[in-house]
Amino acid sequence: MLFDVWAPHAESVTLELSGRSVPLSPDPDRAGWWRAEADAAPGDRYGFALDGGDVLPDPRARHLPEGPERPGAVVDLAAFPWRHPWSGRGLPGAVLYETHVGTFTPEGTFDAAAGRLARLARLGVTHVELMPVCPFPGRHGWGYDGVAPWAVHEPYGGPEGLQRFVDAAHGHGLGVVLDVVHNHLGPSGNRLPDFGPYFTDRHHTPWGSAVNLDAPGSDDVRAYFIGSAVAFLRDFRLDGLRLDAVHELADDRAEPMLAELSAAVDALAAEVGRPLFLIAESDRNDPRTTAPRERNGFGLHGQWNDDFHHALHAALTGESQGYYADFARAPLAALAATLTRGFLHDGGWSAFRGRSHGRPLDPATPAYRLVGYDQTHDQIGNRALGDRLAALIGPRRQAVAAALVLCGPFTPMLFMGEEWGATTPWQYFTDHQDPDLAEAVRSGRRREFSAHGWAEGDIPDPQDPATRDRSCLVWPDEDDAPWLLDWHRRLIALRHRYLPAGLTLADVTAAYDEDAGWLLLRNGPLTVAVNLSPDAAARLPLGDGTFTPLAASAEGITHDADGALALPPESAAVLLREG
Repeated sequence: MLFDVWAPHAESVTLELSGRSVPLSPDPDRAGWWRAEADAAPGDRYGFALDGGDVLPDPRARHLPEGPERPGAVVDLAAFPWRHPWSGRGLPGAVLYETHVGTFTPEGTFDAAAGRLARLARLGVTHVELMPVCPFPGRHGWGYDGVAPWAVHEPYGGPEGLQRFVDAAHGHGLGVVLDVVHNHLGPSGNRLPDFGPYFTDRHHTPWGSAVNLDAPGSDDVRAYFIGSAVAFLRDFRLDGLRLDAVHELADDRAEPMLAELSAAVDALAAEVGRPLFLIAESDRNDPRTTAPRERNGFGLHGQWNDDFHHALHAALTGESQGYYADFARAPLAALAATLTRGFLHDGGWSAFRGRSHGRPLDPATPAYRLVGYDQTHDQIGNRALGDRLAALIGPRRQAVAAALVLCGPFTPMLFMGEEWGATTPWQYFTDHQDPDLAEAVRSGRRREFSAHGWAEGDIPDPQDPATRDRSCLVWPDEDDAPWLLDWHRRLIALRHRYLPAGLTLADVTAAYDEDAGWLLLRNGPLTVAVNLSPDAAARLPLGDGTFTPLAASAEGITHDADGALALPPESAAVLLREG
């Protein structure tokens, strides 16, 4: 078996393999690489010692059964007995469901999560989007402090647990998307700098020195992260990846790493014969993110649309703090702009930033390339108390939000539990093993929210196991589930039946009345009418055509003979327009 590692500054490298020491030799074909052949079997523990130092885990270890700071184990991922053939599910026509393995069930494992997949299939979603599963110190956390980008967190079930989960999802007809973090590694357990220049001081990010994408040695660093992404898609039969905060990938090279990554993923899709996709999280509002590489874009297949979220959140809640300020001045106007143009900030002034921001999308952009949502792990968990949207606005307004998300123009995404209006909080929790780091995170969290008026005693302690436990979903019995669950099922079914995947931004129009509180969205053949007024009925002009009501969130919705739609307070209706 071949063992190899990139360690360009080492004078010697030794493989420590189940009690044996095997010296590695410089690879004559790859500068800075070391290699050796050694007999090994699955389960054998191994690591590398550089210049006679401590035994370190392999940066490309696939299995770390004792955690990211201990030696890895040999594993044969190709030996997994896949039960369900899978031809893939692409992004066009998708309905995503964001999930955190550690709180999706009280057990917090892949196998326990797999037991809930049948309910997601009945809901009508097409893909489960897993938050990061790469190893991090401790047992519980969000996953964005991972330090081993090729491996899988052992408390969740390790690599075979992820394979079992994906296979079970495929058995239910569900694709799987994985959230991956390439912009930083966690503050504890990161040993990559011992091996080589994985980070550079040429750029700085909120987490410190940037990942080295453009300084000397960056060819191999790029290959490390691209190789990790391709390996997850290939070895775990994933359908796509969500790329965390790509705006923090500092990269001055002529070919952006993101374009190199998208080319590698497109090549893998051609090789395996099934669609694969990449979705970026980006705050740049930059059309290059999803523009084709041949048009000097990055070639990513989709991106999260925070502008839509912010506009919808401001309209639903009336909140105007922080970045909501730009959207809260005229929330329905902002919502109409994001629904029809994609971005509110497409070159105009942002008061929150104190500068102009973004660039306009081409109206011919397929609308599915933008992912739309009314809540995500970030938007819930980064609130002081982790309160969900249902806890802020109640079920009637949540039903209105669902109509705009699920029958709107963008690829819709739900956050786990919102389909039944879960009110369990989803809070920020950690399990740092370093006491100093744990206290720094705890005190930093308290300072941050105390500055915004929260009493320190009200802010959950991230290190307290009860914070994670409070964040676990409490699943209702399907027979007794709130009416919102059926509402979400109906909306998703309408989306699958009536909305073509090829609709563009040019196919979407919107009208609104800021004072009356109503908005009318025309999305291809579907019309979504909403009234956000808490106490007044609204009369919406539907316009020309024949309209057939398909779904309504409340009683008393009527269609007048003169073509107007009457909506009670805090209600929504979906209609099919013909002619």
